Amino acid sequence: MRKFLSITFALVLLLSFSVSAQDQRRVLKGKVTASTDGLPMPGVTILDKSNQTGTTTDVDGQYSISVTDKSVLVFSFIGYASKEYTVGNMTQLDVVLEEDSRVLGEVVVVALGLTKEKEKVGYSVSTVSSEVLDKARETNVANSLAGQVAGLVVKGTNGGPGGSSNIVLRGLPSISGTGSPLFVINGVPMDNTQRGSAGQWGGSDNGDGIGNLSPDDIETMTVLKGQAASALYGARASNGVILITTKGAQKGGDWSLTYNLNVMTENAVDFTNFQREYGQGTGGQRPITATDARTSGRFAWGERMGGNVIGYDGNQYPYAPSSEGYIDFYRTGTNTTNSVAISKGLGKDGAFRLSLSNLKSNSIVPNSGVDRLNINLNIDQNITEKLNITAMINYIDQEQTNIPSLSDGPRNPNNFLFLAPNIRPSIFAPGYDEAGNEIVFSDDIFVTNPYFVANKNINNLGRKRTISALSAKYSFTPKIYAMLRVGNDVSNDDFYNVEPTGLAYTANLQGNLGGRGLSTRTELNVDALLGGDFKLSDDISLDALVGGTIRKNSFETVGVSGSRFVIPGLYSPFNVVNFGRSYGFEEREVHSGFYSLGFGYKDFLTLTTTGRYDVYSTLPVNNNNIFSPSVTGAFLFDKFLNMPALDFGKLRASYAVTSGEPFAAYQTQFYYNSANSYAGVPAGSSPLGLPNLSLKPFTTDEIEVGFDLSFFKTRLSFDMAYFTKTTNNEIMNANYSISSGFNSGVVATGSTRNKGIEVLVTGIPVQTANFSWKSSLNFTNVKNEVLSTDPNNNPINLGQNRATLGNAVTAYVVGLPGPQIRAYDYKYDANGNIVVNSAGIPERGELKNWGSVLPTVYGGWNNDFTFKSFTFGVLIDYSFGNKVLSATEFYSHFRGLHQNTLVGREGGVTTNEITATAENYYRGLVQNVTRTSVVDGDFIKLRQLTFGYTFPREMFNSVPVLKGLTASIVARNLAILMRKAENIDPEATFGSNISYLGIEGTSLPSTRSIGFNLNFKLN
Repeated sequence: MRKFLSITFALVLLLSFSVSAQDQRRVLKGKVTASTDGLPMPGVTILDKSNQTGTTTDVDGQYSISVTDKSVLVFSFIGYASKEYTVGNMTQLDVVLEEDSRVLGEVVVVALGLTKEKEKVGYSVSTVSSEVLDKARETNVANSLAGQVAGLVVKGTNGGPGGSSNIVLRGLPSISGTGSPLFVINGVPMDNTQRGSAGQWGGSDNGDGIGNLSPDDIETMTVLKGQAASALYGARASNGVILITTKGAQKGGDWSLTYNLNVMTENAVDFTNFQREYGQGTGGQRPITATDARTSGRFAWGERMGGNVIGYDGNQYPYAPSSEGYIDFYRTGTNTTNSVAISKGLGKDGAFRLSLSNLKSNSIVPNSGVDRLNINLNIDQNITEKLNITAMINYIDQEQTNIPSLSDGPRNPNNFLFLAPNIRPSIFAPGYDEAGNEIVFSDDIFVTNPYFVANKNINNLGRKRTISALSAKYSFTPKIYAMLRVGNDVSNDDFYNVEPTGLAYTANLQGNLGGRGLSTRTELNVDALLGGDFKLSDDISLDALVGGTIRKNSFETVGVSGSRFVIPGLYSPFNVVNFGRSYGFEEREVHSGFYSLGFGYKDFLTLTTTGRYDVYSTLPVNNNNIFSPSVTGAFLFDKFLNMPALDFGKLRASYAVTSGEPFAAYQTQFYYNSANSYAGVPAGSSPLGLPNLSLKPFTTDEIEVGFDLSFFKTRLSFDMAYFTKTTNNEIMNANYSISSGFNSGVVATGSTRNKGIEVLVTGIPVQTANFSWKSSLNFTNVKNEVLSTDPNNNPINLGQNRATLGNAVTAYVVGLPGPQIRAYDYKYDANGNIVVNSAGIPERGELKNWGSVLPTVYGGWNNDFTFKSFTFGVLIDYSFGNKVLSATEFYSHFRGLHQNTLVGREGGVTTNEITATAENYYRGLVQNVTRTSVVDGDFIKLRQLTFGYTFPREMFNSVPVLKGLTASIVARNLAILMRKAENIDPEATFGSNISYLGIEGTSLPSTRSIGFNLNFKLN
């Protein structure tokens, strides 16, 4: 199949660069201006109805398009009345658009990469343009969606520039899934698998699929929120769909060359507010020996600071608040992106765009970063008047160096966070002694010296990835077509992880080879579609679509490992005492058929129904198929109201079902494993996981009702939606008694429900010839509930941090929002008083539920100001109603750093007439009463600022190479305007999947970035 695809794609490339000999076609040029002020209108859509091709106007309102005498062109722009022209023998066509009270002609991308007039869509759709993505950019482009879309929660992990993006749409995702929506590029699904994530035992966030893309190649990202919007995608769409449309070129257009330079610097931000009165030590005493100094370096239970103190190395140091903090270990990170794109029309019937983008990202962690090269090619060619071929290929070459380990485990570069306030981190540099062995700076050898991590650690990951799509569309008539589309996503990864020689916790300081190997992940999608638009009568229209798809996924990995290097510093698998190897393999396949029928009555009523039939290879053959329907309706009621202020009014409603399959393959069969030989005889082992022969596809159904309203010639608009979404028969893990012969299995008994409202308000408070202010506010309120878990409806534990290990977790709890934080309360007597033991330490009470890690209210406020050639933008986003399980809160109390621990330093803490020393009290408190580690996650953030200037074109008349220049200053994550958590960023997290949402565990600090963007348009 790969060979066939390669040959086919090569032939298409050759055909694309040939110009069809069609004497009747020619290029029509013109300019589009607005009737109100006569100014050029960029971004106007020009559609040739005869063959469904089109283009848009450039920044000067100019356009060119390939036409024939019979071409019928439609000019449309939001807020303006569309105009339609038959070309005839015209060679120049200048168009003036009039403001319209109705929002006509606006086209949005919907399922399968198709487009539809927005007024006919019966569900909620939100689009984010390239301008949002490529100015104040994030290394992972998905993080740029934060605060931009109602119903969408986006959080990146604090794991460095190559980290994953955690995206939750409309509340709690499916229990069994990662929670991320399905990403689709130019109509073809892409693989967004996370390549490794951290847990409470450490590990690193190795990134996801969407993080490989360059924002310079993306034209729009369209969020399909509801099940009705994503129903045609079936499996993996139960958490929503994000459609990515890549940039292309206009047919018949001239050469266009652009160069973009983006430079961002980022600095770590210290959100802690630790006490700086008492210094290093325990028992109220400063250390008096070097050994004491080393073992008490992360305890601030010493004396009130003053004078000098012995250090870990036997030298004297000031016993005073240090001029350095843990944040000073980090350097200024830099992200530099150079992008160049060239495009041109291929004769009258084709166009291509080729772009190259290089990202050089230096992490705030020394000797850590990401290098990424993106090459993107888009080709659009009319082979004949009826046959159109499009091709896209995106090549990614990415190298991640020294990926930071997270959580509070080994090799975490943030281990200086809990140093006593009198200790300067720099005294532990370079992290190793003359023999190359780690300088141990604390009481725990598993708390690695961050300087040793930066200078000696190896955790590298390389990726070479190709995402390609080839589509052929044949138009039998201007309104009936057939399409064949093939998409292929192939990732080849190499990993190299070393625990270096000299690392304190390794046996005899000899280090270990954590792993070195290769893995390959592929996804192949083949779609066939037949569709058309039909006029059934003067009042009734029909758009119909029928098709099928085949999806194949495969994963294979092979690696070697070993323990204890023989020759120090030689990190080869042939240089280990004990050698290990690993192998993994998985394949899955889905066959699907689908249809869509959309009926329109006159110009005010649309009713659409879809259906999809899926057959899953991961389920038993007698129960592996399911049909998933949807129905949507749109009613334009403004036509029946005599309200001059109302430009547009639409009532929309939908009901849909999507399906899903198991999160892992091979759960319905019994597989034996090979084992070590016994007495020279080969042996095998029986698995402890019980297969389930009764699994079936789980489903998600949703009802959505909404309004679209526009007033005062589109100066004020509302997009409102109410939804209720329920998952049924979710496939999840279950635990069994080992006496049965098995200790685990999978069951299909999970169920959750989400209810919520979404509101988007967009307004233009001021608009003059020289100044405009556009403001938009999105608001979401979601309430979720876990309806059922395992067969006995027991709480299902998800994640935890090492600080409160086993005593505080996140879990799915029936009847409550999820994931819920569960932690121990105080023990109370009959009168409600806190019970303490004989030492004066509060005793542990009941295990209680303290709130969900998912917010109930969230959104963003976006403002864009334009004055002549100047632009200014500001984005504020907010989140309320969630809780965070914080390791920082635990350790800062346990180690005497929290401001609370100042109480009782001199006289102790007295409860019920029993006094305990402050050290004993607070250490015992947080160990027994883990609710003290649960904090509020509410925040309001100044997320983004941009300030730009577009230089007048006349300035470059004497510069033959340059046609235009736009410069902007950009910033991200500037400030937290409000937070309730005292010592952390409420968004801080070390895990990249649903199990670790809302768990803070001393990952890398959050960063604040600022930089500039230069966009050059060249001749």
